[in-house]
Amino acid sequence: MKFYVGENKDALIVDFFSGSGTTLHAVNLLNAEDGGHRRCIMVTNNEVSESEAKVLTKQGYIPGDGEWEKLGIARYVTWPRTVCSIEGHDANGKPLKGNYIGSDIPMADGFKANAAYFKLGFLDKNAVALGRQFKELLPVLWMKANCIGPCPNLESDELPKMLVLSENKFAVLIDETYYSEFDAKLTEHPEIQTIYIITDSESAYREMIRSYEGKDCYQLYRDYLDNFRINTGR
Repeated sequence: MKFYVGENKDALIVDFFSGSGTTLHAVNLLNAEDGGHRRCIMVTNNEVSESEAKVLTKQGYIPGDGEWEKLGIARYVTWPRTVCSIEGHDANGKPLKGNYIGSDIPMADGFKANAAYFKLGFLDKNAVALGRQFKELLPVLWMKANCIGPCPNLESDELPKMLVLSENKFAVLIDETYYSEFDAKLTEHPEIQTIYIITDSESAYREMIRSYEGKDCYQLYRDYLDNFRINTGR
């Protein structure tokens, strides 16, 4: 890990096959050693082993059942190890013994880090097109805006006109007819670094962001899924 991102203390590392979570563990240790602020996104499935699958099947369980899912690698290995390494204890709550190899950092000290867990799922395209699943897509926008602060959550299913999340340093204009009010709020919050504008008009988008020099700006189509399609045209 140090070989690849040792000189970049603000690196974002993505592990698409995280398994036991070793990559995140290494990132946290490197941050502890040099005071870095590197972040890590881990992705894994929740498969069980072949032998466990056979036993569970004989018992009448299928993927998706609670008894099956709790033995999957994400729930049984990745997440518990992540929590234990950060908090400095084993699965039974006992402090970890010894120091990390090649380091004087006690494992029981844990790490000054936090972690958020998200379950990936499929969204209904028609519901997204109608703007009814913005709440479900909000964590994606938070991650694209550098995962600053706790992941925001909308308490209501009612779609707001805009979101100005100063703690997370990003903002979203959902109804473009409220641009003037949105722009005024951004003036009050110079800490906002990432701005999302929901509009199907590219010319309108360019006009609205022209005064946001130095900010990371992104256009979101009203059918939000268009922004996340791979190798396809609109």
